[in-house]
Amino acid sequence: MSITDKRIFAFLALALAGASLVHPVVPAAEAPAFALCVAAIGLWATAALPEHVTALAFFTVAMIAGIAPAPVVFNGFQSGALWLIVGGLVMGLAVRSTGLGERIAHHLAGLFGTSYAGVVGGVTLMGMTLGFLMPSSMGRAVLLMPIALSLADRFGFAPGSKGRTGVVLAAAFGCHVPTFSVLPANLPNLVLVGAAESLWQVGFTYGRYLLLHFPVIGLLKTAVMVALIVRLWPDTPGRPAVAEAPERPMSGQEMWLGLLLAVALALWATDFLHHISPAWISMAVAVVLLLPRIGLVDNKAFNQQVNYGSVFYVAGIMGLGAVVDRSGLGARMAEAILAVMPLEPGAPFANFMGLSLLSSLVGMVTTLPGVPAVLTPLAGHMAEAAGLSVEAVLNSQVLGFSNPILPYQSAPLVVAIGLGGERLGPSQLLCLLLAAITVVALLPLDFLWWRLLGML
Repeated sequence: MSITDKRIFAFLALALAGASLVHPVVPAAEAPAFALCVAAIGLWATAALPEHVTALAFFTVAMIAGIAPAPVVFNGFQSGALWLIVGGLVMGLAVRSTGLGERIAHHLAGLFGTSYAGVVGGVTLMGMTLGFLMPSSMGRAVLLMPIALSLADRFGFAPGSKGRTGVVLAAAFGCHVPTFSVLPANLPNLVLVGAAESLWQVGFTYGRYLLLHFPVIGLLKTAVMVALIVRLWPDTPGRPAVAEAPERPMSGQEMWLGLLLAVALALWATDFLHHISPAWISMAVAVVLLLPRIGLVDNKAFNQQVNYGSVFYVAGIMGLGAVVDRSGLGARMAEAILAVMPLEPGAPFANFMGLSLLSSLVGMVTTLPGVPAVLTPLAGHMAEAAGLSVEAVLNSQVLGFSNPILPYQSAPLVVAIGLGGERLGPSQLLCLLLAAITVVALLPLDFLWWRLLGML
C-alpha cells in the first residue's frame, strides 16, 4: 500500500467516523464509541499515523468525549500482556547488546550445509528458534536480517538474485509466522491474552498454548513455507561459504544472560505447575537485567533504545477492545456477524473453519494486532451460537492472525523485508500462497489435532 493509498483509506475511515455521528448507524448512545473505534481502526490499519500516536489520540478523545470511564479506556495498562511486552523489550535489548543473539544465530548457521534448501531451511529454523528466546518479532527481525544477508553474501547470492530473495524471505517469515504458536513471541498473541483475561477471565498457559498451536501452525507451516521459497525462488550457491575467523570466547555477560533466558524459558514452559503469569516472569528477568552493576542493560540504553511506542500501541488496542465491550458495540457486532455467519451447534468443522476465516478477514481491515481487539469481545456470543467453549473460540483467532493474507497486515514483516532490501512483491506472493495452503490443507489438519486434544 503506497503512502497515497494509506492517506486515501485513512481519510475514508475518518469520513465514515464523522458521518456515523451525523447519521448514526447504531443507537445514539453507542454512536460516539462507534465513531472513535472506526477512526482508530482505520488509522491503525493504514498506518497513516504512527501506531502509538493513534493510541494516544484514542485515549485523549475517549476521555475528553466521556465515551467510557478511565478504568475502561486505560484497561490495557492493567493487563499482564502489556508488562510481558515491556519485559520482552528489555530482554531483546540485552540479547542484541551482549552479542548473545548473534552468537546463537551463527552457531545455528553452521548447521545449514552448503545447499540452497539447507540455507533457506536453516535461516527459517533460526528465526523460529529465536522466537523462544526473544518475545519481540521486530527485535528478531532486526537481529536476524543482517546475519541472513551476510550468509547470502558468503554463498554468492548477489542483490537481485533469486537466492538472495529466498534468504530474505526465509528470515522475514521465519522469525514471525511460525512464532505465532509461541505464547509470548508476537504482539497479537499478547493482545489476545490480555483481552481474554480482562473480558472473559480466561487464562492462557505457555505449555497448553504451545501444544495446541505449534505442531501445525509452527512446524508444518514452516515446512510448507520452506518448500514454497525453494520452489518459487530456486538458486544454486555460487561458491562455498568462506571460513570464518576463530570465534571469540563467550563473555561473562553472555553466560549470565544465557542463564537468565534459560531460567525464564523453563518457567514459561512450566507455568501450568507454578501458575505464575508469563508477564511477571518476563518482568522479573527485566528487573534483574536493569539492576545497577548486576544487570546487562544500562540506564542510557534503556531510555534510548526501548521502543515505548509499542507499549502505548498495545495499551490502545486493549483499550479499544474494552470500549467496544463496555459500549455494547460488541454485542451488536456479534448479532450482525452471527446473522450472516453459519455458526450452529453440532457442526464443529464448519464452525471451526468459519471462525478461523473470520479472524483472517478481520485482520485485513484491522491489521493482525487488531484481530483480538475486535473479536475477543464477541467470543461469548459466538461460543454460544456454535456450541463451543469460549476458550476454543478465543484460540480460533490464532489460526486467523497467524495467517496474514498480505504483508501490510504485519508491521514486523514489512520492516523485515525492508531491512533485507527486497521489494514487497515476492512477500505478497508468498503470503497469498501460504494463506491458500493454510485454508485448504493446514486448517483441516488443525481441526483434527484440536479434536484429538479435546478442544472441540
